Amino acid sequence: MLIVMKQGATEEQKRQVKQYLVEHDFDFHQSTGANRTIIGVIGNTNSVDRAELEQLDGVHVIFKIPEE
Repeated sequence: MLIVMKQGATEEQKRQVKQYLVEHDFDFHQSTGANRTIIGVIGNTNSVDRAELEQLDGVHVIFKIPEE
């Protein structure tokens, strides 16, 4: 699963998303570009409540990686 943060998302907003993931037993990798930050969620994301995650401040869009 990839979480794309809004352009201009604050460090606090990013921290809240990462804290949510940690609290739900997920690991992640953050990639910070010139305009966007992408957080790659590691693990079985079937239990993620996408609607709840999308409501967090600073989240732009979430992409589910299809299973092979």
